Amino acid sequence: MSLTPVVGIVGSDGAYGRWLRRFLEQRLGLEVIGHDPADAASDSPETLLDRAEVLIFSAPIRHTPALIADYAARSAGREAGRLWLDVTSVKSAPVEAMLASQAEVVGLHPMTAPPKAPTLKGRVMVVCEARLSQWQPFVQQLCDALEAECVRATPDHHDQVMALVQAMVHATHLAQAGVLREYAPILGALPALMPYRSASFELDTAIIARILSLNPAIYEDIQFGNPHVAPMLDRLLAQLQQLRAQLEQGDDAARAAFRQQLLLDNRDSLGTGVLADGNYTFERVGYLLADLTERNAISVHLPEDRPGSLRELLHVFERHRVSLASIHSSRTPAGEVHFRVGFVAGSDALALQAAAIEIDASGIGRVLVR
Repeated sequence: MSLTPVVGIVGSDGAYGRWLRRFLEQRLGLEVIGHDPADAASDSPETLLDRAEVLIFSAPIRHTPALIADYAARSAGREAGRLWLDVTSVKSAPVEAMLASQAEVVGLHPMTAPPKAPTLKGRVMVVCEARLSQWQPFVQQLCDALEAECVRATPDHHDQVMALVQAMVHATHLAQAGVLREYAPILGALPALMPYRSASFELDTAIIARILSLNPAIYEDIQFGNPHVAPMLDRLLAQLQQLRAQLEQGDDAARAAFRQQLLLDNRDSLGTGVLADGNYTFERVGYLLADLTERNAISVHLPEDRPGSLRELLHVFERHRVSLASIHSSRTPAGEVHFRVGFVAGSDALALQAAAIEIDASGIGRVLVR
């Protein structure tokens, strides 16, 4: 066991495979080799089995267990004393397949698509340590470098939780997308509805857009590859059918049942602390949405990622006597950090223009949107 092992990635040309290669090479300084059928120039499975002390399976969920079984058969015991990992969204079947080998086994599930950021900071990663002893220091080093909030779980518990955390969320939003599509000929497509938006509707449609923008196969496998999803959907349908029956009944008794079952009972189940935290989170997101719709704003990219860069930017606005209302950061698809700066109502347009010119001319930053 080495803290600087050669790492092999099965599925190295996929989205997560490419992200993991960059992370492992740039953050941990490791040698990474990989195989992917989509990349004719990639290493062969035999090369991975011969050289990789750590082998990561980063393939479509539905193919991963059979793929692992194939690698175990090819390896024929060479994997003893090595570490096998997978990064799929379902854990029971892949982990069970890896346990059929002689390698140490850990299942990983980053709770995000491959990020634009270099690490998983601010995101959760579920860690299923199925068979782990001598590779424990490396796994801890990996978790530390990823900067994720790591949650330990058994594979079965993970899959039960994912039926709620992932499958239920995706199913309800895909159903909403279907309803919006059916109403489009009557009320117009989504852009026609957005002028009437509430914060809740805006958030829901943002989630719908996110789901529909990514790989459909991932969402398909999350539904079809987890045996705990069908029972969850039965319960979800029962809740909706109960509401539909109450609407059909329509009297005071039905209204009382609605208040009790769908509102009061659920509120009591969650508890006051959870409700308070969740309501505060929603309010914070509402403030963010309000800030992002502020038209009196500019976006700036700071090319030098160093302490003091943001302070220098803020000093420019101070010198021009421009008061800030908000400041938020985000990453572009290329990974650049952009700061969106909003200004108080009535700010001097000439002062804002002068500040933007100084930012560009000084090299402090690059003004993107004025």
